Parts: sequence; C-alpha cells; structure tokens
Amino acid sequence: MTDHLKDLTDAGVSIWLDDLSRERIETGNLAELVKNDYVVGVTTNPSIFAAALAQGERYDDQVRELAASGADVDKTVFALTTTDVRNACDVLRPVFDATNGVDGRVSIEVAPDLAHDTDATLASAKELWQEVDRPNLFIKIPATTEGAPAISDTLAEGISVNVTLIFGLDRYQGVMEAYVSGLEKAQEAGHDLAGIHSVASFFVSRVDTEIDNRLNKTGASDELLGKAGVANARLAYEAYEKFFSGERWERLAADGAKRQRPLWASTGVKNPDYKDTMYVADLVVENTVNTMPEKTLDSVRDHGEITGDQVRPNYDHARQVMKELADAGIDYDDVIAALEKEGVEKFVKSWDELLATVKESLEGAQAQ
Repeated sequence: MTDHLKDLTDAGVSIWLDDLSRERIETGNLAELVKNDYVVGVTTNPSIFAAALAQGERYDDQVRELAASGADVDKTVFALTTTDVRNACDVLRPVFDATNGVDGRVSIEVAPDLAHDTDATLASAKELWQEVDRPNLFIKIPATTEGAPAISDTLAEGISVNVTLIFGLDRYQGVMEAYVSGLEKAQEAGHDLAGIHSVASFFVSRVDTEIDNRLNKTGASDELLGKAGVANARLAYEAYEKFFSGERWERLAADGAKRQRPLWASTGVKNPDYKDTMYVADLVVENTVNTMPEKTLDSVRDHGEITGDQVRPNYDHARQVMKELADAGIDYDDVIAALEKEGVEKFVKSWDELLATVKESLEGAQAQ
C-alpha cells in the first residue's frame, strides 16, 4: 500500500495541520498525527479557536478560573489561546529539535483588527511571544501594507514570523523584502540569524473561488476554471527561487540565515467538482509547507498521488494560464485587491465570533 503522506514528505513538503483544539492535545490526537501521519507543524486562526471553544468542555475549568479572577473577554481569549498553543509547542518540540528549528512549529495570530496598525501589531507579537515562551512558536502577521514594517520589526527582535494572507505576486515580493530587511536589522542588533525562521503563507483555493466566479459571469471557457490558484502559487515559487539568491541574500546566509519557505495555505478544495487533493498534489516542490485541514489530510493519505516536483517544470504553463485569464477579461490586480480586503474582513469576523463565544462562556461561569 502506497504511503502518500510519506511520499509527500520525501518530496520535501512539510505537512502541517491547519487545526488545533484542547481536545486534540489532551487526547493525544495531535501526538498521534505527528507520530503516524508525518505532521510536523500546526497553524491556527480565530475560526479554529472559535470552533474549538464552542464545541469543547475542556476549556470550562480555565474559563471559571479566569472569571473568578475578574478577567475580561480579551484577557480570557489571550489566556485560552496561548495555553493551547504553548501545549501544542511542547507536543511538537521533538520535531523542532530534530529539524534544527525548521519544523515543529505552531502559529498564533495577532488580533486581526490590528492588520492596519503597524505599532500595535509589533506590540501584540512581542506580547504573544513572551506569553507562550516557546522557541518553536511562529507569530502570524498579515501581509497588509501596514503589516510589512511590523514583520521586519518583529523579526528584528529575534521573533520568528508566519506571514499570512498573501494572495498576489506583488504582495509576496514585498513580504520577502520585509523578511530580508528584518534579518538585516536582527543581524545589526546581534541576534543569531540561525534561530530566526519564517514562512510566507500563500493562499490558493480562495484565488480559484474568486476568479471562477468572475469567469462564470463572463461566459469564458470552462477550461480555465480551477486553474488560477495553482498557476498563481507556482509563479510565487518561481519568485521565491529568484529572490533568495544573489549577493544580498548570500551575505545573510553566510551568517546562518534560512530562506523564508513558501507555505501553501487555504488548501481545502471548495468546489466539489475538483479533485480534493489538487492543492497538495499539484504544488509538490521541495522546501515548502502545505498546511491542511484534517479532511484534506485524510484525502491525501487515502488517494493523494504524489508524483515528484509539480512546480518547477510548470512555470511556462502557469504563465500561459495567467495570460489566458487576462485575455478572458480577468483583472488580476483587482482580484488580488478584493481577496486581500475580504481576507482581513473574514479574520475580523472570525475574531468577533471568538470574542462572542468567550463572552458567553465567561458569563456562564460568572452565573454559577
């Protein structure tokens, strides 16, 4: 029987789980995924925490303690989420040690309503880093215009960063620039560059959703449906290869710096007509991360055909797809702007839902 997850790992793709809950940690489920399914990292977001808190009684004792101490909603969310992330970091610490810090990572996000506030983002990143207090933590910072200097400033403090909500190639170029600038500042400040890591979370399925909707309105050929997300990501990897070369990068690499790996995010297939493993199998290339919801992980385990590098040999094809989309009337820049705006709005909405869930739990605890 083919071990598709092992094939994926052997191809140089780090498998991360796009989910976390206290139940996963306390039942040993997360440890089992690490042991049996090659999972070497975890990503979280407000939606994930809201779902975990809404469904799980395992938070009740801590909520009661926080309620008794007079903690407000914000403090309670901070305490609950950092506790889960700290414990997940401990589960993944052996992977972190075995890979010299490349994997074994757990990500936690700065509050999404800070996406357009550089100083507040940096302050939040430092607070989360200190509270979790684990070297295998990633602080997630959105790739907004205001996020870029916060990314550099956070890295300059020696804090590892997962840059999230990247949809377009121009924005991705800016993210890589922010990473290198941050490393240069960290170098000047005397930090060990070998200990600073980063991934750039490039979103895939949402690009198809947006472009497919536009194609359907134009009456364009069905042959272009479901092609944009993979093509866009492949061109991102080409940009990554070009950026992390040359004299400027080599100076940092000589001092221990690691490339900022591309992370394929939003890899759950939203259109039931598409192959449910396409955002994994079609984006196989070395030195990348693919963070998957458990449903996608299960699909890859069951029938994900992994057939080597699917990115580098397809750069020209990816360019052709993007050209055909432009010829069909798709305005790439407008698509990306819409996705960035929607991305921040969705995270703010999820954050508000998380706050509402915690507020209800706090009020229930106070009433007892």
